Amino acid sequence: MTLPSHRRHGLKGAGLLLLAVLSGCVLTEPLDTGDGRSFTNNWMKAGDPRAEIGKREHPLVLAKYGGEFRDPKAESLIAGVVGRLVAVSEDKTQLYRITILNSPKVNAFALPGGYLYVTRGLLSLANDSAALAGVIAHEMAHVSSNHAILRSEKESSIKVGSEVVSRVLGNNVAGRVAEAANQLRLSEFSKDQELQADAVGIKMLGSAGFDAHGSVRFLETMQAYQALMSQADRRFGDFSFLSSHPATPQRIEQARRHARAFGAPGTGESGREAYLKSIDGLLYGDSAEEGFVRNNTFSHLGLGVTFSAPPDRRMENQATAVVITGPGNLATRFDAAVLPRGQNLAGYLKSGWVKGLDEASITESTVGGLSAARAEADGANWRFVIRLLQIDRQVYRFITAGPAGSQSVEAESNAIAGSFRRMTDAEKEKLKPLKIRIVTVGAGDTLASLAAQMQGTPSPLRTFQVLNGLSAGEIPQPGSRVKVVTD
Repeated sequence: MTLPSHRRHGLKGAGLLLLAVLSGCVLTEPLDTGDGRSFTNNWMKAGDPRAEIGKREHPLVLAKYGGEFRDPKAESLIAGVVGRLVAVSEDKTQLYRITILNSPKVNAFALPGGYLYVTRGLLSLANDSAALAGVIAHEMAHVSSNHAILRSEKESSIKVGSEVVSRVLGNNVAGRVAEAANQLRLSEFSKDQELQADAVGIKMLGSAGFDAHGSVRFLETMQAYQALMSQADRRFGDFSFLSSHPATPQRIEQARRHARAFGAPGTGESGREAYLKSIDGLLYGDSAEEGFVRNNTFSHLGLGVTFSAPPDRRMENQATAVVITGPGNLATRFDAAVLPRGQNLAGYLKSGWVKGLDEASITESTVGGLSAARAEADGANWRFVIRLLQIDRQVYRFITAGPAGSQSVEAESNAIAGSFRRMTDAEKEKLKPLKIRIVTVGAGDTLASLAAQMQGTPSPLRTFQVLNGLSAGEIPQPGSRVKVVTD
């Protein structure tokens, strides 16, 4: 969850990595070509209706995935990969705008007109340049085949977390953006389209000189990641990529057949060492700007606050809020806003941002030395309990939703909002962002000793194996380089 604008410390990613191709040259900044032409931020093909669609949806992508992530090493690597792929593509005039999204979720997708996206979560999961190139080539194939234009426009079912936004936040601008982002569906292609993109992408991969089996390796890693996430705390990922790009055994075997046309594994360039060097120090998991979720506790250094959810809930740190779901149909949304000058919490509740507010239910109190207020609201078949807490002019909002008539909404609201407090100095000192670190395997290292270096991850041993593309029981060779997660 990001800070309200007047309280942000530092900047999230500013600007985009712009890639265009002219005679096989990848451009990352405006360039004068010497013949009166230049590529600038106005990078789209003139009059291209597909690019207009991508331009319209791009802000929603940023809203959903935490904005842009800037990392010069990763950007340089991606620029080189894209340049090589475009040089062997069928349409060398297609311009691509590549964005690294500041999200721990593992995802990659394309929008019409050449908008391509990879999350830093996906970068942390890949193990070599060929694997990353396979993902990007697959998405480029979706663009060249106009799959994004052809994808279904049918709206997905609205989740309870989205209901909290739409039913309670009313016409609030931030609420509308959050709702649109939550409902945005990306790259939901058919099985045939996925297989077609695999075939085209692997052909591009091998033709560009990469190991064509990089795509197979990444699909296998995704399959292992899916198994890990289905058994563990899923705060470091979701299944949005898996649902639209299922790593099924059939798909993996077909990818392997396409790759064999270029030779055995290792025939082309894997680019493992260059790739690992480019992601050494890459942010892993939640960012300081959005706060950290660790062991079902949310803590924000900039705001200096923390709260917890009961252990059987799922806590997800979204770009605009923290959403806690379960058990059953209960959901709680937490965010922060600025209290208007001269307004108390009761007046703020009545100021129009809550739909269906029962003003008679408003009560004010003190919780843990902080000014607090509580109210109820109704919307369609839902009941809402809203709790506010105030620190200076910052107001912290807990909105808990459940089916109308549910007796659990009040208890759930009290359990979560009641744990809200200021962080201690010791807690602030201890809380640090996690990063990918590349280490060399020593002669005496074992799986246990390597996994012992993992911090803040569910199932450290299995997470270490999945992050490094290792099969069960496989031990990295001494002298090889592997990924660990540390602060």
